[in-house]
Amino acid sequence: MSLSPAQARKSAAASGDPAMPPAETVRCLRRIHRAASELRRGVPILLAGDAPLVVIAAETAGPDGLADFAAWAAESPVLLLAPTRAAAVLRRPVEQAAHAVALALPPAAIEPDVLRALADPMLSRPVLEPLEPAPMPSGAAAALALAKLARLLPAVLAAPARSDAAGRPALLDADAAEILDYPAAAAAGLRQVAAAHVPLESAPDARVVAFRTESAGIEHLAIIVGQPEQQPAPLVRLHSECFTGDLLGSLRCDCGQQLRGALTRMTEEGGGVLLYLAQEGRGIGLVNKLRAYALQDRGLDTLDANRALGWGADERNFLVAAAMLDSLGLTRVRLLTNNPDKLTALAACGVEIVGREAHAFAPNGINDEYLATKAARFGHLLD
Repeated sequence: MSLSPAQARKSAAASGDPAMPPAETVRCLRRIHRAASELRRGVPILLAGDAPLVVIAAETAGPDGLADFAAWAAESPVLLLAPTRAAAVLRRPVEQAAHAVALALPPAAIEPDVLRALADPMLSRPVLEPLEPAPMPSGAAAALALAKLARLLPAVLAAPARSDAAGRPALLDADAAEILDYPAAAAAGLRQVAAAHVPLESAPDARVVAFRTESAGIEHLAIIVGQPEQQPAPLVRLHSECFTGDLLGSLRCDCGQQLRGALTRMTEEGGGVLLYLAQEGRGIGLVNKLRAYALQDRGLDTLDANRALGWGADERNFLVAAAMLDSLGLTRVRLLTNNPDKLTALAACGVEIVGREAHAFAPNGINDEYLATKAARFGHLLD
């Protein structure tokens, strides 16, 4: 399950179908995405591992889901939170290097409104008896990772699962190790599914190639401008989708400017590739990005807002970008970016970066602090 994108393609080619990822990768992705879908629906799932857990997302748990959860729980449940959110709930510092923090909950807390309030910093914290950390179940990191894949707040109710399934509601299961290895599997499962010539206002000679992660329905796009294959090191940009900036013209960020500016520059140079990645909000999804915006309106910067929600500063999977470039036959590129982490990530995936091209735009009076945070806390090179 830890094949690189190039290794996955070689494996598929050896099996006779270079367009398809290995069968086990497909099955793994199908299991994970079905489990993530169940969490979004408020349904518990069984998390297989050294000590199997029954888990349900705090954000979507309703009465029926909690009843099914209780039927499978062999012991009193714990609430799993990211360390930053746990510190806010406990109102005291916790070890931030941990993957998760487990909290013992009183029975009165195991009901939908309380669980949502414990998960969401935008809601008022419920009045409960003092909460205390509890022993950490072995699958805690995978449980929170699955909630993130479902684009839910990383807050999960978990309990050791009963070994006897008789008389209990049927639940989907997912393997903890496979969930943790999801970034590599998602890249290995990527393939081209459609392509067409799409003239753009700023790039009349443009083609769009659609990629889909097998069994996931997640689609990424490559916008190919001109003839980049004829250049020794074409201009490439990794652009994470931004509904608010790219489509609505939001002034809170510089994404729309970066998107259109990149296409214009590629046209001027006679070729380039813009990878339009389905990783909204640095990988946290549109709903969580809007939550982060609301927290920013309360005084947090973009990094602290993400962490207050329980997410990392940047949750994107750049293995996907490397897989797309490999599929397009591009192994040597000039990267159009201000973000050193993109250089490091692509290089680690085997892409040769022969240069960085700056891509900064002046602040507009509204996104000034956002850009300053990019420079000061994310290390973006905006000078």
